[in-house]
Amino acid sequence: MADRTVADPRASSDGVRVGAVDCGTNSIRLLVADVHPDTGELADVVRRMEIVRLGQGVDRAGVLDPEAIERTLRAARSYAAQCRELGATSVRFVATSASRDARNAGDFTTGVRQTFREAFGAEVAPEVVSGDEEARLSFRGATGGLRVRGIDGPYLVVDLGGGSTEFVRGTTTVEAARSVDIGCVRMTERHHFSDPPTAEQVAAASADVDAAIDEAVGVVPLDGVQALVGLAGTVTTITAHALRLPAYDPDVIHLARVPVERIHRAAADLLAMPRRERARLPYMHPGRVDVIGAGALIWSRVVARVADTAGIAEVVTSEHDILDGIALSQVS
Repeated sequence: MADRTVADPRASSDGVRVGAVDCGTNSIRLLVADVHPDTGELADVVRRMEIVRLGQGVDRAGVLDPEAIERTLRAARSYAAQCRELGATSVRFVATSASRDARNAGDFTTGVRQTFREAFGAEVAPEVVSGDEEARLSFRGATGGLRVRGIDGPYLVVDLGGGSTEFVRGTTTVEAARSVDIGCVRMTERHHFSDPPTAEQVAAASADVDAAIDEAVGVVPLDGVQALVGLAGTVTTITAHALRLPAYDPDVIHLARVPVERIHRAAADLLAMPRRERARLPYMHPGRVDVIGAGALIWSRVVARVADTAGIAEVVTSEHDILDGIALSQVS
């Protein structure tokens, strides 16, 4: 995901200017946007993303590493200052899987509160949200533009993160949701992926992923799903690879509809590819090079299950996700 800023970030608007921060296991992201209070229409002012790997080692140790906390707080300070500079009237800071799992998450949230007090100039209380709340925010952010493009529900929205993956079913509202502990960072660390992973590592990780999918679909039924919508950096990068883009292009990736078999081929290619080759791909963020293989494995298994059960022939990728949901939640 590339950083994006509009040409005139101080242009007048009828909307309410808000800041949204999504702090996950692998990355921290900022959206400053103008949200129309009546229509809910969202106009970007700036989007940013840094790979900070906050969840480094959490699956094994159960705590956030002090160096990872420091990396993340440096990025948060820059975000807070930009929210102040651009005139955001409020900021919502949401932390997800790594912070849910860590015994010392309080150290991190205290640091975030102090950082925003100093750099934004107002109190921002970071929220370590539940998997269900994460799922609701992701669904809201992802589904706003689907009908306009002729993509009808019921939708299955899958947000594939660094530490967890959220499965959310609904059409206009959430009907069922489940968060499970599979993600690109967690699977890479848990199964000690080599470069590239061995057949034994892939088999063990596949069994782990399939068990988590079983857990999710026990709550979120797949029958009757009309569209599978994938979110977050792993999915958008796999889509860029499937489309063989010359560079990461969010406008091309957003709401791209890619045949299932093409997704499987792209995922298998990334899983088997040595890291040095992944690093040369023009759409690959350096912070994803070591974990995209595990992410590709997860996404391929999810796509296969949904295709087998619901009969879908293509996969939709959305650049709009939990970050958009966080922004929208501050207005309506």
